[in-house]
Amino acid sequence: MTQKTSQTSHQTSTFLPPLMISPTQILRGNNILSEAGKAIARLGQRPLIVGGNHTLTLVQPRLKGIFDRHNLVGSQGNYTPDCSENSLKSLTRLVEEHQADFIIGVGGGKALDISKLLADQCELPIVTIPTSGATCAAWSALSNIYSDEGAFLYDVPLSRCPDLLILDYDLIKTAPIRTLIAGIGDALAKWYEASVSSGSSTATLIISAVQQARILRDILLQKSASALQNPGGEDWREIVDATVLVAGVIGGLGGANCRTVAAHAVHNGLTHIPAAHDALHGEKVAYGILVQLRLEEMIQGNQLAVSARQQLLKFYEEIGLPKSLEDLGLKHITLSELRHAAEVACHPKSDIHRLPFPVIPEQLMAAMVSTTVLLESRYPQDIKS
Repeated sequence: MTQKTSQTSHQTSTFLPPLMISPTQILRGNNILSEAGKAIARLGQRPLIVGGNHTLTLVQPRLKGIFDRHNLVGSQGNYTPDCSENSLKSLTRLVEEHQADFIIGVGGGKALDISKLLADQCELPIVTIPTSGATCAAWSALSNIYSDEGAFLYDVPLSRCPDLLILDYDLIKTAPIRTLIAGIGDALAKWYEASVSSGSSTATLIISAVQQARILRDILLQKSASALQNPGGEDWREIVDATVLVAGVIGGLGGANCRTVAAHAVHNGLTHIPAAHDALHGEKVAYGILVQLRLEEMIQGNQLAVSARQQLLKFYEEIGLPKSLEDLGLKHITLSELRHAAEVACHPKSDIHRLPFPVIPEQLMAAMVSTTVLLESRYPQDIKS
């Protein structure tokens, strides 16, 4: 009789970060919020609605019928003064006082970011209802935290994407057209940042994210002007889908390394200048794309960056995105303010260091004041030192 011997093989396990690619459910359409009662009520019975004064006033009548039909007991929480640690503490107390069993976040990027973070920390389901096409915050598993004064501090990866995203085109249409223009700028950055940070990756999901970012850029360049001329039309809906949904897909597939580089780092630095607070997130990011391309021109001598920047300058002019500090309302920025913004953007943990070359504040300052230069007769090599 032959005796079988068993051999134990020792296999090395590989841990990969969990994927946060998409909300669990997405409802979209004209007046879709009025039809979303069943999906909302599935998440709980005592929602806390989080937003700003304007959006709470705007959305509350639309939610009232849903609450009445499904016997939901709601309460409201304002995220004033900002998407900040202090606001989070106040909202956490409201969750406890109301005994909320899920969160409904309504509004723009900051309202949705703090709603997602609140739900994550309280371990509650979350519904996101964007009221403009300005960002992909309704989609992503990420929240940005600011000071009470509106200066960017840090971002927080979340344990999951929202449980329900409701994209109501009629609601989005009530927002100023400027918010969608800003969303176009924010979404455009996906290509210019992902292609730099992750364009040489061989990982399947990263490749997919980078290529999706390229497609997103093409859609935005082709359809934005038409969309802005006809709010509510087919192209307009496609651009809203692009800024709110497709931009979120790219961040979910590609992860942090594929999400932000210099354009968002410049945004973060500018938030530390009080005079820049009137500019929207996507407006500062759009300007940051031009700054990133200038860095590639100045430091690398990259001729493709020259062509890309000239193309974007024409596109920005066409749809109304800022091309310079002056366009952002910073015509009178002081040298010390500019240096402070550059130093924040070049912080050791900043996303700007995902560029394939080192950047120091002096180089960034030079790029920030020259985004509209037409042609470089020579590249300022002395700045490298």
